[in-house]
Amino acid sequence: MTSSPDLAIRLRRADFNRALAEADLNAIAPLLAPQALLVTGSDSAVISGRKAQLQAWKREFAAAKRAVYTRTPENIIVSPVEPIAMEHGRWQGVTAGSDHVLASGSYSAKWRQIGADWIIEAEIYVTLA
Repeated sequence: MTSSPDLAIRLRRADFNRALAEADLNAIAPLLAPQALLVTGSDSAVISGRKAQLQAWKREFAAAKRAVYTRTPENIIVSPVEPIAMEHGRWQGVTAGSDHVLASGSYSAKWRQIGADWIIEAEIYVTLA
């Protein structure tokens, strides 16, 4: 059974959120393109490549007061001419094991379909609160 691109991307985002909550690097890796690019929300640091992102998440997971990030898609625009899509939504980081919000804001993510899977090519975050 195949699903719509919108549903497939939402399911992949849910997988990413679950991997972050569970500190599961092995679940994050297949969600990222090899050259995936991430621009952070506050200082606009650029994390380039799957390997660099996994290293950053590994450091985050080892922090004494670990943050757990959740991304909530608001809309997904699928290209009618290329196997790509743009996701827009809200993100929030809370202290692990609590509801204490550390930061939140908006994000956009570019996805690409490779075979049956959708993977993240680029994400940009903006801290708003």
